[in-house]
Amino acid sequence: MKKSLILLIAVIAFLSCQKEPKNIKLSGPVFGTAYNIQFYSEDDTNYQKQFDSLFNVINASMSTYIPDSKISKINRGEAVDIDDHFIRVFETSKAVYRTTEGVFDPTIGAVVNAWDFGPEGKITNIDSTAIDSLMKTVGFNRMGLKNNKIVKRGQSYLDFNAIAKGYAVDVIGEFLESKNSQDYLVEIGGEIRARGINLEKKSEWKVGIDDPNFDGEQSYSKVISLKDKSMATSGTYRKFKIDQNGNRYAHIIDTKTGYPSKTNILSVSVIAEDCMTADAYATAFQAMGIEKVSSFLERHPELKVYFIYEDKNKSLKTSSLNGFPN
Repeated sequence: MKKSLILLIAVIAFLSCQKEPKNIKLSGPVFGTAYNIQFYSEDDTNYQKQFDSLFNVINASMSTYIPDSKISKINRGEAVDIDDHFIRVFETSKAVYRTTEGVFDPTIGAVVNAWDFGPEGKITNIDSTAIDSLMKTVGFNRMGLKNNKIVKRGQSYLDFNAIAKGYAVDVIGEFLESKNSQDYLVEIGGEIRARGINLEKKSEWKVGIDDPNFDGEQSYSKVISLKDKSMATSGTYRKFKIDQNGNRYAHIIDTKTGYPSKTNILSVSVIAEDCMTADAYATAFQAMGIEKVSSFLERHPELKVYFIYEDKNKSLKTSSLNGFPN
């Protein structure tokens, strides 16, 4: 009896010393958009300085908006030793490039710039001759990795903007896991990585998929639960250009033709194990179209996809593929 009482007291004392995990929320601007990070920690450390440092490292490696970044130097033809972040994104990009048969192609950047969707301005009077000339530099098969350097042919222009944001989400998530934080939600510009649960609400993380509102107002087409997965969304309704004749161009460029993709898809969301992969496929699926994606997914059960599109009558429709959650 005495031993049982001592043991009970010891257990109570131990439990009383255990701190309730603290819910830490951080947000701010990054990569031309905003980030929101929510995680649980047993101490008061919010890791703001560490997050800022990681964002700076990724920018210095892969931002085409920074003239002295590694990717900018590579695009100018300079020999640069690349870092581990760059290598991971390059190798994943190459894998998605191959599986999509070139629909996802990071060397389309020069053409994106020509249509005024990138950092280097636009060709005012863009025509087929200009596009044909630029398309001669497109093709990720022109680039390789050797001895921590990018080897390329000609004037190929590399742009990771369709995958780097998702990668940054993964980097923040991996950092939190290294600090033994197993319950968190990281979001950068709509790209998301969720692990564990929302301890405060004792439920899986809830994330929303935006309605395609051209007027900029925010409402949700769908709200889903996300646990131990990542999700990225690509939409044409926010990022488009209108030329002097009133023609609207979507920002997803067809890597085979060099012209903006003609599609009735307004938004595509992809769930994958990591956010970098989800980000890349969301871009590719926007260009591929629903029928081709449906066939593609038969060979890739690890990917779950949700489309918002317009039918022939311009009515909004949705389609969930590969068990995308309701």
